[in-house]
Amino acid sequence: MRFTSLIIVAGHSVYIGKDFENVFDDKNWFLYPFQQGEPKLYIEHIKVGCEIALNNENSFLIFTGGQSRKEAFFRSEAQTYWEIANHLGYITDELKDRVTTEEFSRDSFENLLFPICRFREYLGYYPEYIFMVTFKFKERRFHLHREALRIPASMVTFIGPNNPEDLELALKGEEKAIKLMENDPYCNHGELLEKKKQRNPWKRQHGYSISCPELKEFFDYSGREFFPGKFPWEK
Repeated sequence: MRFTSLIIVAGHSVYIGKDFENVFDDKNWFLYPFQQGEPKLYIEHIKVGCEIALNNENSFLIFTGGQSRKEAFFRSEAQTYWEIANHLGYITDELKDRVTTEEFSRDSFENLLFPICRFREYLGYYPEYIFMVTFKFKERRFHLHREALRIPASMVTFIGPNNPEDLELALKGEEKAIKLMENDPYCNHGELLEKKKQRNPWKRQHGYSISCPELKEFFDYSGREFFPGKFPWEK
């Protein structure tokens, strides 16, 4: 079967429990203070992503998120999301052969781009359609990322099942992030680059320039202006 749709579930933290018997408990996650009480929200993202995949037999589901917390050792966000989905029965027999992980992304821009690369790496071609599952308040930033990658709006459906309880605090941080992204669309400079470095404590490096040769020129680009070359999904 040729899969035409990519479903992306963006990771936000790493599960550190010894087993998966209490995945809703904060103490089994590595959380920053502002993330307290959020695991149930992450699990809803996982569930929604799996439900979309089950309702679309031509879709392929990818959990995305790297080894972002040194305190969690070598567990990645994507790996633990997959394990939770499997433990809770969200990955059914029907779904198990069309789910994988993407374990190099360090920020929201890479949460969009790298699963597209992983789809290409795993299946040999690019998706025709994308479902993006994450917090609702992040919709604007993902449209900025989509525009920076010149992905047509008609090709992406954004799905935000929920928001953090302290939405006001989240929105204040979001406004600051969006201003930075508007001046640095590929998140490769200054504060945005520093955040990527902090979220890659093990100094891992993806190989998408090799598995997605059509994007090598982009991966070699480091400017603040929009990439002057062509993306493979552009007509």
